[in-house]
Amino acid sequence: MRNHHSALCGLAFRENSVKLRPVYEHRKLPLLSQAAFAWRVAHHFVLATMVLGIGLGIGVVGYHVFCGLGWVDSLVNASMILGGMGPVDPLHTDGAKIFASFYALFSGLAFLGIASLMIVPFAHRILHKFHLDET
Repeated sequence: MRNHHSALCGLAFRENSVKLRPVYEHRKLPLLSQAAFAWRVAHHFVLATMVLGIGLGIGVVGYHVFCGLGWVDSLVNASMILGGMGPVDPLHTDGAKIFASFYALFSGLAFLGIASLMIVPFAHRILHKFHLDET
């Protein structure tokens, strides 16, 4: 039986070299077990949470440094931007406005990436099941 854990990690270590492996099983391979699929979903959730945390950290530090806001106000503003709601506090300096504009663009891309990380395991499983039904 194939080791599903190594396929999920995407990397295999062999004698001082790193060989990339596919993260998802090929269409000709059987569907993952429920336990392996739960591991895949958990793995994607952890990755999405890490991206979210890094993005939020960038925003909090940026709002604190460039906008002169306190840590809690920086957290609120970064959370609202990252969540797609918009800023809470008005921005008074040009540096603050430039940071906020770049952070808003970054947040939009981060939102798409995080949503993709959460949806991909389910989409892949559905498409893989359709391929199994065809054969």
